[in-house]
Amino acid sequence: MGLPDSYTQKPNAIPSYFDAIQNAEPPQRFSIKFLENLEFKSTNDRTFISILKDLGFLDIDGVPTERYFRYLDKTESAKVLAEGIRDAFTDLFAVNKEAHKLTTDEVKNKLRTLYAGGKKDSAITSIAKTFSALCEIADFESQPFQKKITPPEEKTEIKDKHEDKKTKIDLDKKIKIEGLQYHINIVLPESRDQAVYDAIFKSLTEHLG
Repeated sequence: MGLPDSYTQKPNAIPSYFDAIQNAEPPQRFSIKFLENLEFKSTNDRTFISILKDLGFLDIDGVPTERYFRYLDKTESAKVLAEGIRDAFTDLFAVNKEAHKLTTDEVKNKLRTLYAGGKKDSAITSIAKTFSALCEIADFESQPFQKKITPPEEKTEIKDKHEDKKTKIDLDKKIKIEGLQYHINIVLPESRDQAVYDAIFKSLTEHLG
C-alpha cells in the first residue's frame, strides 16, 4: 500500500523539526540521541524519525538518503519535501492528484476509504493532520526532481556507432568467408570394380558441383 504508518501527535512542531535538521550537521545515523541533541526530547518527538523514513529521507537503518541531503539546500527544500510526500502517500495522490490542496477533514475521509478498516479512526485522524502539516511547508508547484538521463540525440548517435561497427564486422565476415579455400581429401576404397569409382565421383560431382 502506498500509504504511511507514521504520524505525529505534534503536527504543529513539523516546521520546527525540518528547520532543525536543515540547520544541523547531517548525522551518520539519525537516532533518538541526535533528535534530542536538536532539543526535541519528548517521547512524542521520536515519531518524527519514522516520518522521515516514510518520506524517503532516511533508510530503514536511519541513515540519511540522497533526498535528505538535497533537502539541506534551502532553495530546493520545499520541492524535495513535496517529492517525499508524494512517494509516502502514493495511493492518496492516485485518488486525487491535488490531494495537497484538500482540507484535513477531506484527507481524513479519503484515508478512511484507502485504509479500508486497517487503522483506527484516531490513527487516521493523526495521519491526516500530519499530512496537512507537511503539505503546508512543501512546494508542489515546481517541477518534480528528475535524474539526468541521456538525451535522445546522444542515444541515437551511440546506437548509430554500434550499427556501423556491426555492419563492418558483418562485412569482414563476408569477405573472409568468400576468400576461404576448401581442400577435400578423399580416401578411395580398394576395388577392382570400376563402377564403384564411377559412383563415388558421380556423387561428388552432384554434391560439390
